[in-house]
Amino acid sequence: MALAIRDAALADAPQIAALYAGEVRHGINTYELEVPDAAEMAMRMQHLLAAGYPYLVAESDGAFAGYAYASSFRARAGYRHTVENSVYVSPAHQGEGIGTALMERLVEECTNRGYRQMVSVIGDPGNMASIRLHERFGFRHIGTFPGIAFKHGRWLDTVFMQRALGHEGAAGALPSDRINPTNGD
Repeated sequence: MALAIRDAALADAPQIAALYAGEVRHGINTYELEVPDAAEMAMRMQHLLAAGYPYLVAESDGAFAGYAYASSFRARAGYRHTVENSVYVSPAHQGEGIGTALMERLVEECTNRGYRQMVSVIGDPGNMASIRLHERFGFRHIGTFPGIAFKHGRWLDTVFMQRALGHEGAAGALPSDRINPTNGD
């Protein structure tokens, strides 16, 4: 298996949308209820890329295998040095190390861009594959919100995990010109 991680391009939007659609329709890794089309996913990707966030695609033997990106954790300016990660692996490629490769590159990209903390919001405490992946990359379990979301006819919990980026998130020089792209405040 030849694995490649590369920067995403707008041309990847249809494959990203197709993978995400399965999660929206059948999974609980996202609490989105309406399936966004490829045009909507391209717009979301363009917004994140324009704001300077990393957006990555994994290919296995040249075939689309998954994607990952970082986004704003919260809209307030005080959170501008913290990102939230999202990692999605095609069911056909699970167990092949795709999630690990995506996470490794995503952590590296976010660190290189000066972010200090990374948060993961995992939509199911039973998603041990995601929890273990995050633990392998130094994420700590911060807490669980019980019954916070409703999807597929049931109330669902959400797990929060977090890790420092760079030098353990220590205080120091921070990019002073970073404006939170969500609302700029």
